Amino acid sequence: PVITETSYTDGDTSITITEHVVGSGTDQTIYYVADIQVSDVTQLLSAFADNQFGLNITQDTSAIAEDNNAIFAINGDYYGFRESGILIRNGVIYRDGGARTGVAFTTDGEMFVYDETTTTAADLLAQGVWQTLSFGPALVDGGVVQDGIDDVEVDTNIGNHSIQGSHPRTGIGMISANHFVFVVVDGRSSESRGLTMTEFAQVFADLGATVAYNLDGGGSSTMYFNGEVVNNSQGRNDERPTSDILYLEG
Repeated sequence: PVITETSYTDGDTSITITEHVVGSGTDQTIYYVADIQVSDVTQLLSAFADNQFGLNITQDTSAIAEDNNAIFAINGDYYGFRESGILIRNGVIYRDGGARTGVAFTTDGEMFVYDETTTTAADLLAQGVWQTLSFGPALVDGGVVQDGIDDVEVDTNIGNHSIQGSHPRTGIGMISANHFVFVVVDGRSSESRGLTMTEFAQVFADLGATVAYNLDGGGSSTMYFNGEVVNNSQGRNDERPTSDILYLEG
């Protein structure tokens, strides 16, 4: 592999990370884009905190990444904070309780959003699904920013249902088969206010994503590359422990 401070190349697999600063003063926002191309979507892996599936098992994103020899990672959907949702990770079914809009990666390199309540984990697996995540909302579908996403509520935890306003964010998008963009936004600090959900969706649309999906955000929002945390989620130079990551091995 050829590794620089902001890139990784190994055959047909490449990762390029760019920093973006938009606005100024109290309206300034900093976000990071990882443009990732893989030869096979099974290179896109998921890992659980402490390598255990279960509720309320957490580690920092960087710690999970290091435990799994990751060259690159982002926080996932914090599956361990709820008992619902369809959960397929690395081709294995862990949970089958459809509740919301989910996102799936298939072994042919595609990514799509879907209504969990209209299917089952077994049906998805039979269709070649490799990974699912259950958070939301869907940000972009068919290349179009989705309406009403600034008013969505997500059942992340008791007393924290709303994801409205400007916040740190983590999301994933697909430009074409096996070509993805992962975006992490800093927010809630003097250096970066964060993005609204519609602003976040527009970032993906501007990057050329045909589909994009929101993951757990706030203090969880973390991008990791080659042994270092890339971003500074809330300006505190720390991480909030989470239950899972998406990553590529080094």
